Amino acid sequence: MENAIDKLIEKIKQTNNPTVMGLDPRYDMIPECIKSKYSQNLEGACDAILEFSKALIDATYDIIPAVKPNIAFYEMFGTKGVEVFKQICEYARTKGMITIADIKRGDIGSTATAYSNAYLGKTPLQNQEELIFDVDFVTINPYLGVDGVKPFIEDCKKYGKGVFVIDKTSNPSSGELQDLKLENGRTIYEEVAILIEKWGEELRGKYGYSSISSVVGATYPKQLEELRRLAPHTFFLIPGYGAQGGKARRHSFRI
Repeated sequence: MENAIDKLIEKIKQTNNPTVMGLDPRYDMIPECIKSKYSQNLEGACDAILEFSKALIDATYDIIPAVKPNIAFYEMFGTKGVEVFKQICEYARTKGMITIADIKRGDIGSTATAYSNAYLGKTPLQNQEELIFDVDFVTINPYLGVDGVKPFIEDCKKYGKGVFVIDKTSNPSSGELQDLKLENGRTIYEEVAILIEKWGEELRGKYGYSSISSVVGATYPKQLEELRRLAPHTFFLIPGYGAQGGKARRHSFRI
C-alpha cells in the first residue's frame, strides 16, 4: 500500500509546487455572478458554494497538488453544507488532487475511532463497511495525548492515509499555551513535536518523512527552524501565508 506522505510528495514533485489550496468558503465573498443563479436561502447558498469551489479546483488542479477544505465553513450550513463538503472532496479526487480535510478533531477512545472511521477508514455496518468521506489526510488535535491519536495512526497504517497533527499554530495567541516552558526547559510545542516524531516512526516512507505529520504556522519562522531540528522526519503543513502575515522568504532549512 502506498504511503500517504510519499503520495503527497510525488504530487508536489509532479506539479513543482509545494502549496495547498485552502477552501474556507464564505458566502458573502462568493461572486454575485454565481450567487445570483440560486435562491437566496440555505440551499441556494450551498449550491453557490459548491459551484464556486468546483470552479477553483478546475482552475488549479493541474498546478496545485492538494486541496484543504475546512469543515467548519460547511458545517455552518447544516446537513446540506456537510454534503457539499463531501462532494468537494470527491470532486477534487477526480481531478487527481490530494485531499486534506481540515477538521482538527481531538478526542479519545471510541469517539476518536469514530472520527477516524468517518474520514480515513470505514464505517462498520452489519455485514459490510462503508467509506464515508475517504480523504487522504486530516488535521487533528493532540492535546488529549496519544489516546486521541492512536485510532488515526491505526487507520493510516491500514488504509494508507495520513494526518497533520496541530503543533505550533499560526494565530497570534497560540503562545499563551504552546510557548509555555516545561520543567525540562522545552516549550509545549517542542514537546509536542518530539511526540509527533515518535508517533510517526512506523509510517516513514521512501523520502524519509512520516505520514504522521504536523501543522506549524508560517508566522513563526524561528520556531519552524527549531522544530525542523527536533523533528527531522516530520513533514510540515504550514498555514498562515498571506493574510495572516506569513512570507515567502527563503529559509535555510528544509520543510
